[in-house]
Amino acid sequence: MPWEIEFLNWLQTIHNPVLDKFMVGITYLGSGGILWIIIALALLFNKKYCTWGIVLAASLIGCLLIGNLTLKPLVARIRPYDVAGFDQLLIGKLSDYSFPSGHTLASFAAATVLVVMDRKWGVVALIIATLISFSRLYLYVHFPTDVLAGFVIGVIIALLCVKFIKPRIPEKWRGV
Repeated sequence: MPWEIEFLNWLQTIHNPVLDKFMVGITYLGSGGILWIIIALALLFNKKYCTWGIVLAASLIGCLLIGNLTLKPLVARIRPYDVAGFDQLLIGKLSDYSFPSGHTLASFAAATVLVVMDRKWGVVALIIATLISFSRLYLYVHFPTDVLAGFVIGVIIALLCVKFIKPRIPEKWRGV
């Protein structure tokens, strides 16, 4: 863990007002998975992409159940700002645990589904997911291993949903 605090402390050296505002804004895109929920809903209401909306929604639900409702309380990892006594946060202190990063989990689950669905949109989603994940480190609210775990678990959940849920979606709900 010492290397993680050192890395987060190093990230504080690249702060500037423009980057600070950008990182706060980008992290809010991932709050509650709102961006990815909106995309899932848009896909659900599009006849051509309804199947992918279901897969994306299932992935996000899987992330919520496995990451936020199971792993966070089970691991109960304290946030890095509390461990290091860091008090220069750009966002408010959070009330849940640190491991895994829920923002990263949902972002990479969604991006993975979108990559499988459409490579071009998937690449855009991967860039956004990477920025959201990096913002969690920049803002000192997650350890690097929280973000790494969120990435790995999110990708696995998404791939499992593509493999096991997508084929079971009734024909009448499938896109044209």
